[in-house]
Amino acid sequence: MLTTVTPTTPVAPWLGGKRNLARRICAIIDATPCVTYAEPFVGMGGIFLRRTAQPKAEVINDRGRDIATLFRILQRHYPQFLDCLRFQLTTRAEFERLVRVDPETLTDLERAARFLYLQRTAFGGKVSGRNFGVDRARPGRFNLSTLEPMLEDLHSRLAGVVIECLDWSAFIPRYDSPDTLFYLDPPYWGCEDDYGKAMFDRADFQRLADMLTGIKGRFILSLNDVPDVRQTFAAFHLTEVRTTYTISGARNDSAGTRPELLISNYALERA
Repeated sequence: MLTTVTPTTPVAPWLGGKRNLARRICAIIDATPCVTYAEPFVGMGGIFLRRTAQPKAEVINDRGRDIATLFRILQRHYPQFLDCLRFQLTTRAEFERLVRVDPETLTDLERAARFLYLQRTAFGGKVSGRNFGVDRARPGRFNLSTLEPMLEDLHSRLAGVVIECLDWSAFIPRYDSPDTLFYLDPPYWGCEDDYGKAMFDRADFQRLADMLTGIKGRFILSLNDVPDVRQTFAAFHLTEVRTTYTISGARNDSAGTRPELLISNYALERA
């Protein structure tokens, strides 16, 4: 049974965050009955948080430890996390200092604060190869007075959500069932290293397709529309949608859009 939930804005940009496709993807997800909703590649929650229907169980996962730590800290240690952020300012010097810090040397609270600061202030929500983002027409990107209400909403939204930090190949079989709906947003084909070295590689696309062939539940997978993707996932329903890319050097067509694929093991009615 699905209950209504208020959509929440992600608290930081994320490369490939699906903002331009979120309304269409969320409409499909919200119209698909399930008992468990699960995301193996949640990122900053661009789809998870914008949904309006909530099933009995929700599970989010990302192999990136910084992401899992941020969500877990927001869920369980929200007041202490705010204290860590209280006096942060938007400065290039602080950005560059934090880029140099090894996150393995930090406490979980410090690690979550570092990650959020870098994601808020980096250009384009990049994770690998971050650069300080500058926009002369907008205020500083890290302002706790505007960020705190967003963090409060996210803290509330994460109540009851299971947060994992697994490889996708371990996560999917663990949460697969006839009543599970997976939404998958892996790196784009050709951009496998955008989220860090060895996080996902080209061979993983075929491994993912093979695993999805045998699952009991339903899935929706979003990827860039290139011939290799169509060939790898040819056994499934392929639904073309149009979106815009604003980073990574991708070029839109004359209409300002590019095709993307929604891949699924059931017919999508609202794409």
